This record gives sequence, C-alpha cells and structure tokens, in this order.
Amino acid sequence: MIEINNRTYHKINLNLVKRLVNKFARAYKVEQKEISIAFIGDAEIKKLNRAYRQKDEPTDILSFAPLNNAESDVTGQAGEDNFLGELVIDYSQIKRQAGQFDHSARQEMIFILVHGLLHLVGYDDKTERGRKQMIKLGEKFIKKLKI
Repeated sequence: MIEINNRTYHKINLNLVKRLVNKFARAYKVEQKEISIAFIGDAEIKKLNRAYRQKDEPTDILSFAPLNNAESDVTGQAGEDNFLGELVIDYSQIKRQAGQFDHSARQEMIFILVHGLLHLVGYDDKTERGRKQMIKLGEKFIKKLKI
C-alpha cells in the first residue's frame, strides 16, 4: 500500500508517483510492504534535514526506514513489520535541481524518488562506491520504466 500526502501548493502528478512506486515494489519484491510519501516545502525539509542529518539546508529527499529494514538485506524482507518506510520530498528543491541539471521536474522527481526507494530497500550512498552503485541501479531501473 502506498500513502501519498501532498502538503505543498504544487500540482504533483500523484498517479505517476504511485505507478513508479508500484513498479519499483514489484521489481524489488516488496509489494506487500507499506510506503508513505510526503511532499513538503523548503522550511519543513530544512528542519528535518537539520534534525536528522545535521545539515542546515533544504534537501531533495529524506528516507526513513524502520530499524528492522536497516538490518535486512537489500530486498527489505527481514523483520516482522510490514512498513518499508517513508520518503519526504521537497518538490521546490526538485524543481530547482531540474533547472541545474537542465532537464524536466518530472525527470528529476523520478530520479530522486527511485533514489529514495533504493535507500528504503537497503542501499546506502555514504561512500563514493555506494553512491555510484545507487546511481547505476537507479538509472537502470528508470530506463526500464514505461511511464
């Protein structure tokens, strides 16, 4: 089950988000898990980023996986909880980044959403190797999408 909460003034294609998450869940065999997605603004994500990552700035996405997911393998199958995790997305930051990378907000949102989902299934980008692996996996998954 996917729960999406848009707490911004932006008109976001929530059907696109839902379809992408469903395809990701099938591909990573976590379709029975619950995922929560919240779209929030700069001020809120800045507070969360400061509290959880000690970075006093807006960010594009924050991923929150339950502790039992952190101990699981990359399929997220370990643990008794049916909750895969929560993604908190700053759509204003997505739009700014799209301009920086010279592509559409839709393309940036898809990339960032897949990146966050990869975090929820156990991938990490704290090292350069992990970051490159996540980018490669994300790009490979996005190429296969037909949305």
